[in-house]
Amino acid sequence: MPLQDRPRRRQYRAFVPIQTRWADNDVYGHVNNVAYYSYFDTAVNTLLIGAGVLDVHSGETIGLVVETGCLYFAPLAFPEALTVGLRVAKIGRSSVRYELAIFREQEDTAAAAGHFVHVYVNRQTRRPVEVAGRLRAVLEGWAEGNE
Repeated sequence: MPLQDRPRRRQYRAFVPIQTRWADNDVYGHVNNVAYYSYFDTAVNTLLIGAGVLDVHSGETIGLVVETGCLYFAPLAFPEALTVGLRVAKIGRSSVRYELAIFREQEDTAAAAGHFVHVYVNRQTRRPVEVAGRLRAVLEGWAEGNE
């Protein structure tokens, strides 16, 4: 993907700062691909908890990851300060597709971009539940096109 086609900050609705850790680097001297998924997971859950729509310890509804993917545009390394941008691409009956991008602290174009799909389920039964109420309202606020 050419530089001009990389995602830009203005395309995202919510942001979470992430600090790389020493353990994120691999033997090649850059952040290992698995760490990007950790950054995505951290950003999504930080935003949901901050919005008051996810209680990881005792909430009745939880989101399970059923799909994820990432495109890498530029290497990152410890000790860089990063920002993860998030937007909601699609809200289904029981699922949501988040689109995320990882930016260096002062850069406008993404170093990586990916997606993350949650299916919301009942904590006990693990059966899908409808995305409704306050959760749906928060997700709609992060949806593409909501300026």
